[in-house]
Amino acid sequence: MALSRDSAAPSVLVLRALGLGDLLTAVPALRGIRRAFPGHHLQLATDPALHELVDLAEVVDEVVPARGLEPLTYDGPPPDVAVNLHGRGPQSHRVLGALSPHRLVAFGCADAGLGVGSGEAPVWRRDEHEVARWCRLVNETLEPVADPTDLRLAAPRSPAPRAPGVVVHPGAAQAARRWPAERFAAVAGRLADQGHRVWLTGSAGERDLAGKVAVEAGLDEGCVLAGTTSLAQLAALVAGSPLVVCGDTGTSHLATAFGTPSVVLFGPTPPAWWGPPETGPHAALWHGSEPGDPWADTPDPALLEITVDEVLGAAERMLPRT
Repeated sequence: MALSRDSAAPSVLVLRALGLGDLLTAVPALRGIRRAFPGHHLQLATDPALHELVDLAEVVDEVVPARGLEPLTYDGPPPDVAVNLHGRGPQSHRVLGALSPHRLVAFGCADAGLGVGSGEAPVWRRDEHEVARWCRLVNETLEPVADPTDLRLAAPRSPAPRAPGVVVHPGAAQAARRWPAERFAAVAGRLADQGHRVWLTGSAGERDLAGKVAVEAGLDEGCVLAGTTSLAQLAALVAGSPLVVCGDTGTSHLATAFGTPSVVLFGPTPPAWWGPPETGPHAALWHGSEPGDPWADTPDPALLEITVDEVLGAAERMLPRT
């Protein structure tokens, strides 16, 4: 639970003003920062819509509302330490620099006046898993206290909106990461035929997509939960699900956070950069040889190489017989 500000305590302000998956991949680094500064008041500048999930990480004392790279509205004296878990700079470095922190922890960026060397500013690496990247920043600049496997969240406090069932999440923020709706429908329909309850999730803007999947899968309209759940309710639904099937989205990171088995379809970004832990109950499907264009207006070719039978095979290996 977020705590009230203790003005006498030294402060650490962390910037991670991105989306759901971005928040969840930063949890191990946040916990490392907490271990490095156990007596400090730890603030996280992030989208306030993520507040309930921040609380489930049980590491942050206060959420500072933030919208991307907009200037922060920050009350009180300059933070003793500011940590950039948002990006490599220079824009994100400058957002924190505008607050005049006594120390800035970030990747080296010449354009922001932060050189590389002396262990103070590590080099940004493109080919690095998102979780490992931010843990490395903490471990190389503060103390070796961030554990990349420390991804789990506490159990959701909100009840699930429906009984447990397979969560199929067909949407994605970019077209390049959207597996075709008819293929999701084939998977959902087959799982329903095998006796599994299926829920179709998504944002309000993805309700039509989820409805199309339901129609093609022969599912009842009541299976469509897209646009009807809060983030806390979605988290509870995923936490109680026997399986999540989705693309490379924030929902896949919710499955990781709660230890829910998942089948995650990758393209254009490889699982080596954003995938679930290899040791967990997850299947990361990927047929690319190198990263594609994440901003393309059509599904990535590597994503299209993933077949319905491949997804069903992975799903059936994780699901109990019903």
